Amino acid sequence: MTATNSIGASTGTKDADPSARLHELVLKSLDDDQAVETVTIPLAGKSSIADHMVIASGRSTRQVASMATKLADKIKTELGRSVRIEGLPTADWVLIDAGDVIIHLFRPEVRSFYNLERMWNFGDAPAPVAAQA
Repeated sequence: MTATNSIGASTGTKDADPSARLHELVLKSLDDDQAVETVTIPLAGKSSIADHMVIASGRSTRQVASMATKLADKIKTELGRSVRIEGLPTADWVLIDAGDVIIHLFRPEVRSFYNLERMWNFGDAPAPVAAQA
């Protein structure tokens, strides 16, 4: 079981808020699929693009593609929402836009290179740990 790190304020995912339900589904799916270093960045009140950004890594392109495909299917079947997916053919960096939650899935080397956590930290995030090869 992997640990989930939240950067910034905590979120209340036990209420009936659709955004919170989506966020909880995303985190559970990534945990079930053994995502590595899952991080949530709360964006509510800081950006209009989404309420949450979730960043996670997979150990290989195959795992990243599998996590993305399963997650998109779960969002559609369990919540009735459609998602947009970018980057699935190469699966080095897959972006899933689920509306209220944006998910970035990376291979560790690509995640380390782009360092989205630092870009979106708003001054309240710890520095990311370098990926191990």
